Amino acid sequence: MKLKLKLFVIFQIAFIAIYAQQKVTDNDVKNLSKWMTGAFDSKQQARLDSNYFEIHLHMKQIWKKRDDGVWLYVEQAIVTALDKPYRQRVYNVKKINDSTIVSKVYTFYGNANRFAGAWKNKKLISKLTPDSLEDRKGCSIYLKKNDKGEFIGSTNKSDCESNLRGAKYATSRVVIKEDLLVSWDQGFDLDGKQVWGATKGGYQFVKKSR
Repeated sequence: MKLKLKLFVIFQIAFIAIYAQQKVTDNDVKNLSKWMTGAFDSKQQARLDSNYFEIHLHMKQIWKKRDDGVWLYVEQAIVTALDKPYRQRVYNVKKINDSTIVSKVYTFYGNANRFAGAWKNKKLISKLTPDSLEDRKGCSIYLKKNDKGEFIGSTNKSDCESNLRGAKYATSRVVIKEDLLVSWDQGFDLDGKQVWGATKGGYQFVKKSR
């Protein structure tokens, strides 16, 4: 199957499958967080389609003693600049009702680069504290579990504000499986025209290590 068609099918099936959503439990939050934790890359996809870059994604659990969900430090970098991540976030993953898990998104006050590489550096991780974070309001991902046990979700409509490259708002859609995370981020201007992000489908991040 050609990559373009494959990506289209993945998202068509995934978002149709939301309507077959299952009840979620605290154990689902743990499993989802485990699936999200680790090292991922889009090398295979980039080799097959030049429209996609080879991106490395790292997610590491932090603040394990907290009881308000699972907290993850998140870092993305292009393969040619792994020491200069273009995206750094903290996610707070928790159940909000019997059918929905939310991944709240936080950015950093000040220069986020001071935490670059924190996923592999205990000293940097120890300096990461809750007062470093700024809530990226409207950008939370709301996830449902389908009948295959996969987690599918997205941001809510145009709630996630963005000023990147002339955008007015951004959207994110994700499919999370045990060893694969598909993420489709797009930015749109005031007229709803896409101004950044992949156009053919989401990035396919294959898990390399836990």
